[in-house]
Amino acid sequence: MLGGEEIAEAIRQACAARGWGPSKLARAVGVAEGHGPHGVDRQSARRWMTGKRCPTYWLPYIADVLKLDLDGPEASAAASEAEESAEPAVVATDTVTSVIELGRSDVHRRSFLAATSGYALSALALPDLESVTRRTRTAPAGAVRVGAGEVAAIAQMVRALGDAAAELGGGHARHLAVRYLTEDVAPWLNGKYTEATGRELFAATSQLVHLAGWMAQDEGNAPENQGRAQQYYAHAYRLAAEAGDRELAATALRGMAVQAIDLGYRAEAVQLGEACVSYGRHLENPRAVAYYEATLANAAAQDDDRHAAARHLALSEAAIGRPASGSGASWAAHYSPGRWAHESGMILTRLGDLDAAEEHLRLALEIHGLDRRRTRAIVLADLGGVRLRRGDVDGALVTWGQFVSCAEGIRSVKVRTAAADMRTRLNRFQGLTGADALRHRSARLLA
Repeated sequence: MLGGEEIAEAIRQACAARGWGPSKLARAVGVAEGHGPHGVDRQSARRWMTGKRCPTYWLPYIADVLKLDLDGPEASAAASEAEESAEPAVVATDTVTSVIELGRSDVHRRSFLAATSGYALSALALPDLESVTRRTRTAPAGAVRVGAGEVAAIAQMVRALGDAAAELGGGHARHLAVRYLTEDVAPWLNGKYTEATGRELFAATSQLVHLAGWMAQDEGNAPENQGRAQQYYAHAYRLAAEAGDRELAATALRGMAVQAIDLGYRAEAVQLGEACVSYGRHLENPRAVAYYEATLANAAAQDDDRHAAARHLALSEAAIGRPASGSGASWAAHYSPGRWAHESGMILTRLGDLDAAEEHLRLALEIHGLDRRRTRAIVLADLGGVRLRRGDVDGALVTWGQFVSCAEGIRSVKVRTAAADMRTRLNRFQGLTGADALRHRSARLLA
């Protein structure tokens, strides 16, 4: 029987014939699998070549790029035998299998690759539009039957967990969302259902997976946190696209675009923002359209494209000004005029229009109000920064004092980043009573 060392030897010989080292092999396999040149790390490729790890999931892609004849029964048996001891693959071809493995890897605290620009763009080509139909035909005999009740249960859990995260930050209770995915939703995804129910099930799961991604992103700036979030967003997009839900697909792309902005991938953020707008262009929900247009405006502003930023910001403003449609239950329904005013204010800050930026941020706080403590804290921090840039030191100190009071107990990387930024800017005002007191109070937010 062909063992792991024989596979490793075949890989070594093929690489040697091509003059490839581990880095070249990793890039080629990552591209072949669909995650781009950074989808596989060099150390994994080195372990394949030395026989320290059997490339169970990656073997077909390795065989493809190296033109190896590993499809015989011996190779298949070796791969199956090694699978029992290998780490579960985070990503597989089938979306359901892939997202469940992603969640299990998260539950068991396995390491994640850092977020990359290549992975973000590769997500655009991932959906398998026959996934739901295929699963309705291939459900195993003993699979659980799934109906409207299970779909409604997922929607209810998304609302409950989302409400808690919006109030207290993504660092609160993220493990609950992931365990719900792997322990409760997974059997339903692998169950028996009609095609109509399957599409509703995929759509509801997309929202849950998107929430897990947002919570991971908001939990911390560590590379693994951001890589975890990026993979959840990509799977949320795949599930939504396979369900035929354009709004959910666009919203998942928006999540990836915003993350790309935060990570400094400017060109990728613009491309993801354009895809997001394209998916949502013909939706009847004006808040959703405003949501996506503002995202593209933000990406364009970060890319220093003032013309595109202003144009899409105007399109977003026109959409948010139209009456909201439906019952308010849609995924983008939370994008209220107040949240639009906040995002617009920060875009205007980037474009250098500080007067208009302050007006929009005050509008978000004083006119529309904000019902989530995390959101209100972030807006207060942003408004304090804009007031300081305008030379209004007293106004900045008052606003930042409100921010610190509002942010107590919130576990969010955005709140921690805002607190750190505030403390750094207050260094210029040492000895000023209000500034020193704020620096002392904000230390708890950074603990």
